[in-house]
Amino acid sequence: MIQSYKKKINIHNNYDIIMIGSGMGCLSAGAILAKEGKRILILERHYTPGGFTHVFKRKGYEWDVGIHYIGEVQRKNSAIRKIFDYITNSKLKWADMGKLYDRIIIGKKSYDFVKGVENFKNKILQYFPNEKVALDKYIDLIFTSNKAMGKFYISKALPNIIEKLLGGLMRKKYLYFSNQTTYEVLSRITKNEELIKVLTGQYGDYGLPPKQSSFAMHASVAKHYFDGGSFPVGGSSEIVKTIDPIIENALGTILVSAEVDRILIKNNTAFGVKMKDGKKFFAKTIISGTGIFNTYEKLIPTEVSRKYSLSSRLEKIKPSVAHGCLYIGLKGSPDDLKLPKNNLWIYPEEGDHDKCVTDYLNNKDAQFPVVYISFPSSKDPTWTKRYPNKSTIDIITLFPYELFSKWEGTKWMNRGREYENLKELLSKRMLDVLFNQLPNLKGKVVHYELSTPLTTKNFVNYKKGELYGIEHSPSRFNQKFLKPKTFISGLFLTGQDIVTAGVGGALFSGLITASSITGKNLLNKIYKHS
Repeated sequence: MIQSYKKKINIHNNYDIIMIGSGMGCLSAGAILAKEGKRILILERHYTPGGFTHVFKRKGYEWDVGIHYIGEVQRKNSAIRKIFDYITNSKLKWADMGKLYDRIIIGKKSYDFVKGVENFKNKILQYFPNEKVALDKYIDLIFTSNKAMGKFYISKALPNIIEKLLGGLMRKKYLYFSNQTTYEVLSRITKNEELIKVLTGQYGDYGLPPKQSSFAMHASVAKHYFDGGSFPVGGSSEIVKTIDPIIENALGTILVSAEVDRILIKNNTAFGVKMKDGKKFFAKTIISGTGIFNTYEKLIPTEVSRKYSLSSRLEKIKPSVAHGCLYIGLKGSPDDLKLPKNNLWIYPEEGDHDKCVTDYLNNKDAQFPVVYISFPSSKDPTWTKRYPNKSTIDIITLFPYELFSKWEGTKWMNRGREYENLKELLSKRMLDVLFNQLPNLKGKVVHYELSTPLTTKNFVNYKKGELYGIEHSPSRFNQKFLKPKTFISGLFLTGQDIVTAGVGGALFSGLITASSITGKNLLNKIYKHS
C-alpha cells in the first residue's frame, strides 16, 4: 500500500516532476529542484527511502547499508560539501574519521592511508623509500585527471546543439585518462608491483581491479579521500531526514511502498507513471534514478526502446560487480571493544588484484580477493548514546551473482535451507577474516546476517545485484548516451550510472540532472548561496 515516508498527507495526481527511486541521485535532484520552486513526487518501491543511503534495524541494532565513509565533506569549500549543505539547509553534520582513514593489509603487511596529500605521500614513502619520483608523478596524475573531470560532466548537461559544437572538446582531456586502465597508467610510472597493489588498495570502492578499471575512476576515488573520510552524524538515515523537509516545503513528498510499473509515453513524450496497483501520477518531467538497465528494459514501452535501438546501446555497458555484506552486532561499546574508525582493506599475499579476482571467480573456495571491513558504530559520535553497550561492523566482499542465481525468483527471507546453508558457510569465512585481524572480538558477536546479490536486487532492484550500477571500465566513459537527457522528451536520468560510483557520484548526478532540466548553472548558484 502506497504511503507517505513520514506522515499522512494529501496525495495529488499532478506534480511538476516525478522521480522514480529515492537514492542519492533523486534526493539530490529533488531537493535542488524543490528550491527552484518545483513540486516533487519521489516514488520508492520499498518501505524505507534512501536507496543505498538507508538503514535497517534488527535485534536492537542499526546498520548503514551503503554509506561507509565519504571524502571531502570536512572541507567547507569543497563542491561536495557545498551541495550537501545546500540540499539539507546545512542540517546534515559530519564526523571526521581522523588522521587514518584506510589501512591496506596484504598478507601480513599493512599500509596506512592518512589524510593530507603530503602526509599521504610521506607515509607511502616510508614503505617505499625508493619510489619518490613515481609517487610525485602519481599524485600529479591524480589531480590532472580530476581537473579535467569538470568539463566532461558539464558537457552531459548541455543542450543538444551546444553539446554537438563543444562536447568533443570538453570531453577530450578527460577521455585521455578514462581510456586507459589504472594498471596501464601506474605501470608506466613504477615497476614496483607491490606499490601498485597498495596504491590500488581501494579498488573495491569502484568495483574493478586495476587491469580492468578506468584510471579516471581510480583517480576520482583516490583524490576524494586525500583529505580523509567522514561519516554522517546520527547515521546515514540523516540524509533523507534532512532532505525531506526541503521537498515538503515546496509541497512535494516522498512516497514509500510505491512501485512504478511503467513510464507513460505518448508521441515520444513522457507525461506520467503507472503504478503496480494501477494508480497513475502525471507530470511534464519524469526522472528515473533506478539505473539505466531498469529504465530502458523495464519501464518504457518495447516499441520506444526498439525505435532508438536502446538494446544495442545497453550491450556496450555491463553491470558492475555484485557483492555480499555481513552485518554484525556485538556486545560492548566501540571503546570497550577497541574498534578503530578507519576501514580495513584485506588482500591475499600472493598475486596482483586481477589475478586474485580471477582465481576466486574460477574457484569459490579460493581466498576472497578483497575483504573490506567498516566500523560504523565507532565513526558516529552519537552511536553510544543511541545504542549503549552495543557495536556494529560491516564486512563486504565480492560475490558473483551466478553463485546465487539458482534462487532467483524466490522471496527474501524465504529462499530455502540450501541457500541459508551457503550463506552460513560464507558468513563463517568472513568472520574468520575479522577475527584474524581483531581476535579480541571472538565471543562478542551476538548477531550477524549476510546480504547477497539477491538481497541487493530485492531492495535496490539492480539487474544482477550490482553495487555500483554499471562497471567503470574505460569503454563506459565513451558512451554518450549516459547523460541526464534521454531520447524521450520529458524523461531524464539520474544516479551513479550517468556520473560515477558511490554516494558522491550520485550526489553530483542529481546536480547535473537538475541543471539539464532547468538550463541553469546550478553549481554556480549553490556557491553563491553559501
